[in-house]
Amino acid sequence: MLQVVQMCFRRQLCRSVASAAAGGAAPTRRSRVAAARGLTRGGARSCTVDPNLEEQFVFLDCVDLEEPNREEKDLVNHLKAACVPDPGPDPGLGLGIGFGLAPPQNHPRSLERQLQALKVENVQEEKLDSLIQFHDADFPLDESLVASKKKKKKKKGKGEHRVFGTPDVDEPVSDTCCSGCGAMLHCTSVSVPGYLPSEKYKKLLAEDGLGAATCQRCHLLTHHHQALSLQVTRDQYRDVVRRIRPLRALVLLVVDLVDLPDSIVPDLPELVGANKHIVVLGNKVDMLPADAPNYLQRVKRQLTQYCQDAGFGEQVTDVHLISAKTGYGVENLISRLQRSWKYSGDVYLVGSANAGKSTLFNTLLESDYCKSRASDVIHKATISPWPGTTLNLLKFPIINPTPHRMFRRQERLQAESEPSQEERRRLKRFSQQGYLVGRVGRTFRPSVRRSSEIEFDPDSLAFGEDDDGDMIKPTDNSCKEELSHNELKDARWLYDTPGILKELDVLNVLSDQEVRLVVPSVALIPRTFVLKPNMSLFVGALFRIDFLQGNASCWFSVLTSSRIPIHVTSVEKADEVYEKHAGNTLLGVPLGGRDRMKEFPALVPQEFRLEGRGYLEAAADITLSSAGWVAVTAVEGDQLLLKVHGPLAAGSRLRTPPLLPRIVSLKGERIRKTPAYKQLKWQPDKRLLGGGTATSKKK
Repeated sequence: MLQVVQMCFRRQLCRSVASAAAGGAAPTRRSRVAAARGLTRGGARSCTVDPNLEEQFVFLDCVDLEEPNREEKDLVNHLKAACVPDPGPDPGLGLGIGFGLAPPQNHPRSLERQLQALKVENVQEEKLDSLIQFHDADFPLDESLVASKKKKKKKKGKGEHRVFGTPDVDEPVSDTCCSGCGAMLHCTSVSVPGYLPSEKYKKLLAEDGLGAATCQRCHLLTHHHQALSLQVTRDQYRDVVRRIRPLRALVLLVVDLVDLPDSIVPDLPELVGANKHIVVLGNKVDMLPADAPNYLQRVKRQLTQYCQDAGFGEQVTDVHLISAKTGYGVENLISRLQRSWKYSGDVYLVGSANAGKSTLFNTLLESDYCKSRASDVIHKATISPWPGTTLNLLKFPIINPTPHRMFRRQERLQAESEPSQEERRRLKRFSQQGYLVGRVGRTFRPSVRRSSEIEFDPDSLAFGEDDDGDMIKPTDNSCKEELSHNELKDARWLYDTPGILKELDVLNVLSDQEVRLVVPSVALIPRTFVLKPNMSLFVGALFRIDFLQGNASCWFSVLTSSRIPIHVTSVEKADEVYEKHAGNTLLGVPLGGRDRMKEFPALVPQEFRLEGRGYLEAAADITLSSAGWVAVTAVEGDQLLLKVHGPLAAGSRLRTPPLLPRIVSLKGERIRKTPAYKQLKWQPDKRLLGGGTATSKKK
């Protein structure tokens, strides 16, 4: 471009000099400049420019051949009138050059239009690149699918996702389960659990590789965070759990502490049998802030009472508070299971959907509770915030807790070893997501023995087995092979069962993207607001709490996902705010504006009455289904009337006593001229990796 401008500059200069010399006219300013430059001795033209002379270059827009607009026409006419006429047309360049001209009144927009044209070209290139669809070269697509890429994409509905590959209804269903969710693998129908595209399914079947494959749904959940809608009913999930009834087994009931008591399966004895021992595991304890000293003991007592109220009776043999995500309390749980249940039978993880069973399954798979070689062979379970991810039974073999192994494990737990670099990164990551963090290690690891050496292990000779009780073949690739028949002949198994879907759950009325916003995934930071009577508090556009009657102000501490906005207004304006902002940025969830709110169920009101217990103790909790809860703190003896609006399918309730009664003490300073208080950002005590107190600081 620079060379073109220079050539045009020289050509225009020569033409101006020649025109002035031929006509004998008075030398103009432009001709004087050209004459002052002169010619070189060799006849070559000089490009010397007077430094005192200001030059202005105007580039006319020639990006397309459309008719120029009015502004551009005026600019061209202005240039023609001010500049010396060009004796010869130069259609190939399409630009004009003016020397020493005063800038026009209307600043030319040609440069802006050229930049805009370049942006359009870049966007077009990006769009063309986005049409390039990458797929596995080993699984070629049908010609019909390749041709269909040129067609207009249809609007995707709820739970839909465009995937490549075609089903084959003539191909029989395999007898191999998906290693992620447990469904039988097949290629007959997209909407049936365990589906794989026929191109991939047939190739894996021919290569005998279905054993390590995951279905299309697990792949999308793990790598793309998208859920496919499946034709699975609540009764089908429950039927899988009913298989436990005639078996000798131990039941580990996983309970979501954020959703107490709704996450407790009410008819558990009917599903698993009244003769089963039940160990209750209060999961997600890492999300609960410490509102007072010894708060964990209080939460444990309250969880035990809820289980008794559910009718479990003497079936409950133990209660633990754990975090399957951060590992808090998991080592203690393993030690108790190895001492009490030992190797008496299989163990089943049971609980409601989204309670964290699959996360606990993956954590135990990498611990001393699993056979050492099995963790390298068995695929981890698929985990996601959407309920109903696990569709069938997943399992791994349990290690036999012999006295020798128990002694070696106890030695490892008592030794204060320095965490490795990888473990430090893990602890640092989890310390930013939860209040309580624990370490889960492994005492027994698979050993690899060379075939050219003969090793004598006194422990192996004494007990007739190696560290894990497995007869490992002398090969370098033993860790990657499947478990042998002798290793699994008399093994006991831990099973991950499908989650029991709740009848009343706010997640049932939310889309996939909204579920990810509503379900808490990190530690809950309380957000406290002070409300006077006749004020309303919105939890997104999902729930609305009206403070109708009371003698004094009350504190409302919201413990939900931080991605759900909280808005406070008067009761008179509440309906108008909901009508105007539901589905938009102010209320956040649901998403999609008016079109989404047309499909969202109407909010149904229900009234609650409660009595205040003082400024330092919450009177009750208003549970918001799987989204969390709101703790209400009022003056002692004050009679309150609250009206809670929410979807009928959510099933909000009044929880007394509250789970964290002193949660109001975790508020910061009052924000001036607002009903809100500053939040306290909590950080775990890094010296107490297995739990303990936490420190706080203001945001």
